[in-house]
Formats: sequence, C-alpha cells, structure tokens
Amino acid sequence: MKMHKIAMAAACSALLAGTASADVSVGSLMGFTGPIESLTVGINASAEMAFKEVNAAGGVVGGNMINLVTADTTCVDASAAAAAADRLVNSDKVAAIVGALCSGATIAAANSAAIPNQVVMISPASTSPAITGLDDNDLVFRTAPSDARQGSVLASVLKKRGVSKVAVTYINNDYGKGFNDAFVSAFKSMGGKVTGSQAHEDGKADYRAEIANLAAGGGELLVVLAYLDGSGQTIIRQAIEEGDFSRFVGGDGMVGQSIVDAIGGGLEGMVATRPGGSSDGASRFTKMAGEAGLKIDGAFQAEAYDAAALIALAMQFKGNVSRNGMARAVREVANAPGEVILPGELGKALKIIANGGQVNYEGATGVEFNEAGDPPGSYLVMEVAGGKFVERQVVR
Repeated sequence: MKMHKIAMAAACSALLAGTASADVSVGSLMGFTGPIESLTVGINASAEMAFKEVNAAGGVVGGNMINLVTADTTCVDASAAAAAADRLVNSDKVAAIVGALCSGATIAAANSAAIPNQVVMISPASTSPAITGLDDNDLVFRTAPSDARQGSVLASVLKKRGVSKVAVTYINNDYGKGFNDAFVSAFKSMGGKVTGSQAHEDGKADYRAEIANLAAGGGELLVVLAYLDGSGQTIIRQAIEEGDFSRFVGGDGMVGQSIVDAIGGGLEGMVATRPGGSSDGASRFTKMAGEAGLKIDGAFQAEAYDAAALIALAMQFKGNVSRNGMARAVREVANAPGEVILPGELGKALKIIANGGQVNYEGATGVEFNEAGDPPGSYLVMEVAGGKFVERQVVR
C-alpha cells in the first residue's frame, strides 16, 4: 500500500491547483445526552480543536473548510444511534464521522448507515472487543484501544495492589459485557477470585438489591464497569449509603470530574484505568488544550483530536473531499513510513502531503492501526485523591 504513496500524493498536489474552494462536512456522532454527557463536551471540543487547526492552516484540498455537524446517539439507545447516523450520512452528506462513543452506538450506526453507504467512522471511545471483528469493509477505525487489553490491565493493577477478591457489576451492553469478560478472565488467570459478576440495566433509580447480592459474596471491593453520569454513579452512591461497599474500581467510562463532584469524599481512593500515556504527543495535546481554554477532565479527548486529524489528513492525501477512498487514505496517513506528525503540526502535515511527501501521524495517542483498525494504545492508572482523578501510572 505504501509504495504508491508518493505517486498518489503528487497526483493530489497537481489536482490542488485547479480545485475551487468549498466546504466539507464531517459528522460528530456522540452521546450529547445520556450517561456520558459530561465527557462528551470535552470529547467533541477536542475534535473541533483539530478541525480549527486545519482550517486555520488553509483547509484541505485547495481550501475546503471543514464543518463539524453533530448528532446525538444518547449512548445507550441503538435506535437513536442508527437514526442519528442516518441523518449525518443521508441528509447532511458527511464525508466521514468522528464517533460514535459508546460501543453499542458505534455498532448500530456502522451497520445501519455508515457501512452500507461507504462512510468511514473513527471512534475515539468505543472499546468493546466486538468491534474488532465487525464485518465493516475496513470502514470502522478507533483511536481508543480495545477492552480486551484494558480488562487485563485493570486486573493486573488490582493484583499488584494486593486485591484478591472482587465483586463486579457491569452495564448490560456491548461495552459492559466485553469489558467484564476480559477483566474476569484476566483476574482469575492471575489467581484472583471473582465473588460475583452481575449485569445491570442503565437508567434504574434503585440498585440496592443487586448491590446487596454482590456484597454477600464477600468481595473486598466493587468493580463498576458502567458510565459515570448514569448507572455507575447511582450504584456507587447507593453502595455507600447502604454500607455494602466502601472501595470502588472502574474503567474508562467512570473517569471524569462529574462523578467526583456528585459523590464527594466517598469516592476518595477509587482506582480506574483509561486510555492515555505520557508521550511527547500527549504533552503537546495537553498544552494545546490549555491554551485553547479546553479543560482536560475526562477520558478520550486526545483520542478525539486524533480521530479528527486523521480524517482531515486523509482527505488531503487522496486529493478530494468525497467519501471515496477514505479508508485507504486513513491507513496511509496513520501508519509508517513518513514524517512523524504530532498535535499542533497539522498545517505542516498538509503541506508535506500537498508537496508529494509522506506523513506518519502519531498524534497524541501514538496512532498505528492494525488490520482490524485498532490501535495498540497505552493506559493511565487513575486514582481519586483530594477531590479529583490524578494519574498514578502509565501501562504500555
């Protein structure tokens, strides 16, 4: 695939001279309402930040400005996700989609609208292992790594902290099921004991009976694989109120300031994992976000910047802003060889491509796609201390 890059990019450069300026729409398919709405604000703003950087550098393919068009999946309603994707694809005519966020929403949107219409989706947050095997004609990518690995990372973190017995509650959807299966399998293989693993439905007002049932098993703590603005928050609050559990562990869907503010001191000491790292690219993104007034207070913001950047560079690479050829172009700009591109260097990358050169976009998260469109990723171990989540460790 790479052997044709220079020739193709040169052809793109020749096309630029005769291309009239216009606008191109890209979809932002996210959970603007629902159990992760507090995270979505920063995730969407991070994608916008990448497109603003591209537009400030003159746009793509001879001056096309990128417009971000939003659509709400609600995160937990597959029919809403499918309808939102249908609007983006068939009414708004987007060239590609950043999103969705929740795994079930991504699967529903991909199967109902994106795949049939040959529209690339790059999710910054869908982590279910089910997405790896999706029959997607190479149209669905993600910049967040699979929970097949996060489950193992979380299990290892707990074992190293001396935890031997845990109870698990997980949201009954693609994200929760996949994460639970990966975590439980890994924890048991490491010699740990799972005293109970129970699915729950999101949106209920009362989980006390389910929590009590899990507490009866004798677990040292409760692992909550859910969403911070939904069932995860309610379960932890009720577990504390009833005295069933006092120690909690979570995954990426539970990391955000909103749950700390809502629960208060009862959350001190909570441990969680989320995608992230301490690379030069990650540091650059954090600095850029601060300068732009964007607060980094949850997971998947760097991943959203990277997803948006890849879409813009892919358009520049293939020399047009249509949907055609996006999947191949995404792989061309994401993977080696080529000049390494980090956050804040999108204008530089656009020029390199226009002049027939090669780029290897690593971005904030070290992007490199395998055959399934998954990145290797790394993880941050987070802990609630002093009323906020703080980074404790990077796991590569």
